[in-house]
Amino acid sequence: MIAIASDHAGYALKGMLIDHLKERGVPVEDLGCGGEPVDYPLYADKLCRAIVEGKYERGILVCGTGIGMSIAANKIPGIRAALCGDCFSAEMSRQHNDANVLCLGGRVVGPELAKRIVDTYLDTGFSNGESHIRRIGQIRDLEK
Repeated sequence: MIAIASDHAGYALKGMLIDHLKERGVPVEDLGCGGEPVDYPLYADKLCRAIVEGKYERGILVCGTGIGMSIAANKIPGIRAALCGDCFSAEMSRQHNDANVLCLGGRVVGPELAKRIVDTYLDTGFSNGESHIRRIGQIRDLEK
């Protein structure tokens, strides 16, 4: 199951992505917000801690630029959040970095591009190459 959350600036895109995921048959749970002005770090924390606890396999965070959500998400040990504005970055975030959170900017990417980025992110697996596994281990060491 995928979790998704946003702040008020990402609310509209989040709604479109939820509809898209449901059309694809992807189980998705909306962790907020409801469109009211909110502080994005609270929603990044809520989603990321649920992933670390094993409630969700991966997550999607949306704010105005994606930058704030990405910074906040990457403060949580065990999270590898990737801010992506194109499909190639989404693919590499999964293949090389095993990113477990995708961050998007609701004021940066349009709905159709965002859907393609999400599809690429969800359809791409981790390569399991020796160098990538070693680097993920090094990232985990930085969290200590």
